[in-house]
Amino acid sequence: MKQNPVANRMQHISPFYVMDLLAQAKQLEAQGHDVIHLEVGEPDFATPAAINAAAIDAIKQGKTKYTPATGITELKNEIANYYQQRLHANVNTKNIMITPGASGALQLALSVAVNSNQSVLMADPGYPCNRHFVRLLEAQVHSIEVNERTHYQLTAALIEQHWQENTAAVLIASPSNPTGTLISRDEMQKIIAVVKNKKGVLLVDEIYQGLVYEQSDFSAAEFSADIFVVNSFSKFFSMTGWRLGWLIVPDAFTDAVDRLAQNLFLAPPTVSQYAALAAFKTSTLKVLDAQRDELNQRRQFLLAGLIKLGFDINVKPGGAFYIYANVAKWTHDSFKFCHALLQQSHVAITPGIDFGEYQANQYVRFAYIQNIEKLQMALDRIGDFLTLYKD
Repeated sequence: MKQNPVANRMQHISPFYVMDLLAQAKQLEAQGHDVIHLEVGEPDFATPAAINAAAIDAIKQGKTKYTPATGITELKNEIANYYQQRLHANVNTKNIMITPGASGALQLALSVAVNSNQSVLMADPGYPCNRHFVRLLEAQVHSIEVNERTHYQLTAALIEQHWQENTAAVLIASPSNPTGTLISRDEMQKIIAVVKNKKGVLLVDEIYQGLVYEQSDFSAAEFSADIFVVNSFSKFFSMTGWRLGWLIVPDAFTDAVDRLAQNLFLAPPTVSQYAALAAFKTSTLKVLDAQRDELNQRRQFLLAGLIKLGFDINVKPGGAFYIYANVAKWTHDSFKFCHALLQQSHVAITPGIDFGEYQANQYVRFAYIQNIEKLQMALDRIGDFLTLYKD
């Protein structure tokens, strides 16, 4: 028998189910059908003009060479000022590492904090790449089932309950994907305290920071300098394709992160870094805040529409741009439901099975990434679909 040449660790790295649906959507569009995309976490907003202009200027000035492995000082200074001015958190520039997207930041943080014989606590449902990054390190994922009672978030009590001898770290996200739910200031401080008491490492995914609607925005960096905080220019700053993020690193890990960044990435994208300097201009932030307000209007509109159609939405999302809806009254196969909706009504959404195992076949994720006119069209199509759908 011929031996499989692919490394064993890849057995635990699953594809995104939504990518199959996206490919089908593209085929339908190629055939002339109008597909409404509510599946991918990328709103229809263009990157602000000032950011684009800064990129062009950087290219014209020849700023296309390698930068330091952890990014340019000017951008670190802007990020530190952003935390101080907007989030009331004091972050030292020496602890800020610029990365190739938030995925690069997560890979760096987990790699320097977790050994192969250790485990990482995280919520189920949650962003699938997080567990795959852990498995790539050949460490263990300890998924904790969460539901509406904890707003689909880990709590200090759940962390305390599930902590084991080999637990090294906890990974949380606020706002979260796929549920759009938040961790409160009080609960965040309790989580920080529990993980510190256990002598573990806390990683806080804040890539949707800035897109918060139900409470005042804050960063976990306000409460501790001994945690990893992950952020990105993709979501609030509308720079998905620029592949740029950052990582706030505790003092004990800065040298290790720098060394690993040199070896894994060499440097973050140079032009993207210089472009991102314009993201912090007052005029640009005004544009971005207006986009956040538009997303909030879309959230309220789509939420009301889905509930009217009969979707069970147990927790109102307070951030990001997602709604996690229960479809158990119609199906026990979320992928089959999404596939039928796409093929029959040309609306693309994401099945819950992309985000974990717990009740995954009973849930789907809607991304309110289109304008309200298109959201109304999607609701009309979904309503017609539900009157005819049989599992």
